[in-house]
Amino acid sequence: MRIRIETSSGMPITRQIAAQIRAQCASKALRPGDRLPSVRALAAELTVNQNTILRVYERLTAEGLLERRHGDGTYVADRIPSGQMNAQRQVLYQQIAQAAELAKTLGMDVKEVHRLLDEMWE
Repeated sequence: MRIRIETSSGMPITRQIAAQIRAQCASKALRPGDRLPSVRALAAELTVNQNTILRVYERLTAEGLLERRHGDGTYVADRIPSGQMNAQRQVLYQQIAQAAELAKTLGMDVKEVHRLLDEMWE
């Protein structure tokens, strides 16, 4: 699981992490039944407080996206709420549309935008 925190974005870290986990579930990068890193491991990897990761996992569990299995870890829920995924896809479409408009305003061509997207995907 890849998560990137943008400290200069102004968006709280918990929201950034939660949004990226939601997006990975929506894109099928994380599939139902996949095990997520432990709170301690992900906190160490992202160099954030363990309570930050715990809050994210608890929020996503309350949304029905994750399952916390006592003594076993945190998993992507077997049945992801379809409304949750549709809402996340809509957010993604809006963000892509905004990025495309900005790229046009900056005079970028579509090949340059594709190259940037490919770099970020890796």
